[in-house]
Amino acid sequence: MIAVLDVAAGPRLRAILDAHSRVDLRIVDCGRHDTTRFGRLLGDADAVLHVLDPFNRADFDAAPKLRLVQKLGVGVNTIDLGAAKERGVAVANLPGVNAPAVVEATLAGMLAALRQLPVYHEATREGRGWTLSPSLGEGSAEIRGRTVGLIGFGAIASALAVVLEALGATVRHHARRADRTGWLPLDELLATSDIVSLHVPFDDSTRGLLSRDRILTMKPGAVLVNTARGGLVDQRALISALTTGHLRAAALDVFAEEPIAANDPLLALPNVVFTPHVAWLTLETLERSVGRAIDNLARLAAGHPILHRVV
Repeated sequence: MIAVLDVAAGPRLRAILDAHSRVDLRIVDCGRHDTTRFGRLLGDADAVLHVLDPFNRADFDAAPKLRLVQKLGVGVNTIDLGAAKERGVAVANLPGVNAPAVVEATLAGMLAALRQLPVYHEATREGRGWTLSPSLGEGSAEIRGRTVGLIGFGAIASALAVVLEALGATVRHHARRADRTGWLPLDELLATSDIVSLHVPFDDSTRGLLSRDRILTMKPGAVLVNTARGGLVDQRALISALTTGHLRAAALDVFAEEPIAANDPLLALPNVVFTPHVAWLTLETLERSVGRAIDNLARLAAGHPILHRVV
């Protein structure tokens, strides 16, 4: 069996892949930028280990032997599920595999935004750290005593809630099920939360969830954190809210278009913490992901049911 990882592996990930390789399983990595080699590998691939770059209909067309697209993570919005279904190719994800990493990254984003770390970082690096206006420090804040609203309450948000409460925050959430303590209607959550953090999948029902009108209903001076998907937020409206001061700050790991253009006006804002869709990315996440993916590859080879099958 040949499995293709659709990113280039660094030395530590390559060692993990090699440790799982066997006589009957060859795992090959290839970045999508190398289109010629990637297309050639797809021609012989039984499975693809998918990370983030869209896996579209043309990719399915180039992979006549393909039987499984295994997402190394949770969100499958970057996979053409319709094409997979038409061709009888299984698609599976790995619920919870990246939860510890995303919990920590989300908390880090909240802290960085509240404490204005981007501004302090740049000023200190440029030798201006000890000459900043005293009013800057007066704009920093703590999580303790603040209300954090979590939109979605799955594995990541529920684990994050425990950490936030330990730090002294009041946690409220909005999810489809309203049967847990702390649930609020979405508009009430937005209007009363000092920090809003997104933890829902991206699909047609959540596209543009934080619209211009909803952003305007957020509590003045609130912080928005998004480690889920960029398409959940009206990015133009977010820029406006951050520019006018309606929102204090944001911490963003995901964007409407990825990679975000270098001249995007969002990147010019000093009150935003940016990371390039890496909230999930730790060595531990990679180890967990590959280990669980190998289980599904073994199931595929043996003709057993695929775990966490989406299609």
